Amino acid sequence: MSILVVNSGSSSVKFQLVEPGSGESIAGGLVERIGESDGRVELDYRGESLERTQHIDDHGAGLALAFEMLADAGVDLGSSVTAVGHRVVHGGTVFYRPTIIDDGVVQQISDLSSLAPLHNPPNVLGIEVARAQLPNVPHVAVFDTAFFHSLPAAAATYAIDATVAAEHDIRRYGFHGTSHHYVSGQVATFLGRDPADLNQIVLHLGNGASASAVAGGRAVDTSMGLTPLEGLVMGTRSGDIDPGVIMHLRRSAGMNIDEIDDLLNRRSGLIGLSGVNDFRQLQQLIDDGDASARLAYDVYIHRLRKYIGAYMLGLGRLDVITFTAGVGENAAAVRADALAGLGGFGIEIDPERNGVRSKQPRVISTDSSVVTVLVVPTNEELAIARSTDDLVRGGS
Repeated sequence: MSILVVNSGSSSVKFQLVEPGSGESIAGGLVERIGESDGRVELDYRGESLERTQHIDDHGAGLALAFEMLADAGVDLGSSVTAVGHRVVHGGTVFYRPTIIDDGVVQQISDLSSLAPLHNPPNVLGIEVARAQLPNVPHVAVFDTAFFHSLPAAAATYAIDATVAAEHDIRRYGFHGTSHHYVSGQVATFLGRDPADLNQIVLHLGNGASASAVAGGRAVDTSMGLTPLEGLVMGTRSGDIDPGVIMHLRRSAGMNIDEIDDLLNRRSGLIGLSGVNDFRQLQQLIDDGDASARLAYDVYIHRLRKYIGAYMLGLGRLDVITFTAGVGENAAAVRADALAGLGGFGIEIDPERNGVRSKQPRVISTDSSVVTVLVVPTNEELAIARSTDDLVRGGS
């Protein structure tokens, strides 16, 4: 019996059928370019890749086509799926643990869209579609913000008028929480240590990027804030920026709020500085002598090192630094440059170990390094599946 995990975006839906006990991914795929003439559904099942390209009207049509492809491959969702787990980006102050979805919960998630206008609306759409397709099994929402719900007040609070903040639910929520929670737990398992005994920095570096400080298994700080825009330099997002830039652009450039939103979320970060947001393309440009690409990379590393240093100080004692997600798991140069010259702080990377490519957790620090440095692949789908399974079994 399996859990179907659904991650719905604005024009795509990722799905994966997961056996939560063993962690096996039975099948998975992607519905993309929804609403376009060249819509596509890709399905991976038992080592084979299947694909259909056609116009896909909406999310409902896309998921229906994906389910049809699964049935053609011999997967009967009606008899094999015990529950559906949905990734939801923003839970606000309302949701901080996995939650059984009913009509009221859907409405509450929709009401939180003002805090995550790019993410929660498509999350809601995916929930509605999947509930219609699979109405006889429980559906569970797992929130990206949940792991950071219990941040210390000093880390969660912005220094603005307290009444305004309370009226508009303004605080640091943090994101990628499912990944940070999963990876920090995997670190403890891999090292054979009690999570309560470990102080960790987790670096989730993908197209979106975030850092967290985890003390004794509990998040005590994180780089993303009210929205996923704050913090590290990302593929298309600026990360930390002087709020005065927004007022300056409004007054000087005459840009409206939607134009500024688009600039900071979609046309900034690596793509804004270099024209590309894929690290492989960025590295090729650097190798070709492109000065803009080199500057983009240097800004990225500079910001990353600032957060590592801040979290080292905040934690007081640091045991482990872990890299995860697409860039963190695959870009050896990023890992090396992020931690270069930190031998005086007990952090030493082994170049040979760092150069190894693997899908398994691995140590990349030297034997003499006081701080252990790891690469641990994230698996948000498995984490969502297990959270969903635990809730459904616990409530049955």
